[in-house]
Amino acid sequence: MQSDARIRTEYGTDSGPQGPGCSLRHFACEQNLLSRPDGSASFLQGDTSVLAGVYGPAEVKVSKEIFNKATLEVILRPKVGLPGVAEKSRERLIRNTCEAVVLGVLHPRTSITIVLQVISDAGSLMACCLNATCMALVDAGVPMQALFCGVTCALDSDGTLVLDPTAKQEKEARAVLTFALDSVDQKLLMSTTKGLYSNAELQQCLAAAQAASQHVFRFYRESLQRRYSKS
Repeated sequence: MQSDARIRTEYGTDSGPQGPGCSLRHFACEQNLLSRPDGSASFLQGDTSVLAGVYGPAEVKVSKEIFNKATLEVILRPKVGLPGVAEKSRERLIRNTCEAVVLGVLHPRTSITIVLQVISDAGSLMACCLNATCMALVDAGVPMQALFCGVTCALDSDGTLVLDPTAKQEKEARAVLTFALDSVDQKLLMSTTKGLYSNAELQQCLAAAQAASQHVFRFYRESLQRRYSKS
């Protein structure tokens, strides 16, 4: 295994994040698409697209009530068919990420429900789900101590590191790692991995994800500035 993995550089389009060593695909986001949820967002990474809706803080069932904070629930719906084991696992990871940043103590005995609908999966689906969730929470006005984003890394058989891989790149990769990072100091909130990798490669992927997260958060800011601009 190579500890000095190379980073493949593939620049996005003008509205996507760019920079040396940044291989993130084109980003697009639109908020407040749906009328029924309190907040919603559609997030596009390359050809991967996820639609998120946030309901709450709202009344919670007594059986799910938590006396000192809000109850967070995540529902992930696949493009076709019924949710399976993979969707349930992603729901748990997204919920754990949200619980790390959402200030649920400000809304005790309430529920915050996040519903995610996969529109298309062309790779880095988990990262796209996390990004759509964050933008939907912002649109709903849910209080958070920081924003968060998801970044996926893939390691080829020769040790080449690819950020924001496509479905084809994920299938051919030796390992796929997804990280959730906060916007304050790029602190690791959650990670999920698949495949074989060394400890040095793990640290390198995390460092690359932390650097790439700066581009994602910059896109967040620019997207929100365009929406709320007076001009």
